[in-house]
Amino acid sequence: MFAKLKQRWQDLRTIANLSNHAERWALKAGQQHPGVEHYALAALYLAEGSARRVFQRVGADPQAYRAALEKRHATALSSLGLEVEADNMAPLPATAGKLFDAQPSGQALMQKLRDAQRRLPAALCGAHILLVVAGMRQSAAGRAFGAINVDLQALGRAAEEELRTMAA
Repeated sequence: MFAKLKQRWQDLRTIANLSNHAERWALKAGQQHPGVEHYALAALYLAEGSARRVFQRVGADPQAYRAALEKRHATALSSLGLEVEADNMAPLPATAGKLFDAQPSGQALMQKLRDAQRRLPAALCGAHILLVVAGMRQSAAGRAFGAINVDLQALGRAAEEELRTMAA
């Protein structure tokens, strides 16, 4: 029982860390609330490193993914007649003590995380995030992966492999 409580506490800390980073990525992109694409970026910066290992498994470049998101954002704003200066997105300083909210895609990701963790039990990590993102083909994150030629099915398989390796 103690191990289960300890795991839940660790998972809550991971969610808080992930949410904080996702929110900073969203703010840097000029959005008030993070979407699934910001969670995918935030997963790459979790200390446990599983999301980066998943990227390596599929030959994806984190910088190319970030650039694809920047380009997509700039194109969307440009289509509205707004010009933006592309400046490599970088995490902003922490915004401690603030309540957190997400875009619908970010909320959907959070709801699906529990199922992903039940299916592939391991401490909640970046690989879980990418596993869920891989199933969100029409999201901004899914389209950004497509822009850098990362097959979402391959991403999902790589995330599953990483989670199985971690659980072993």
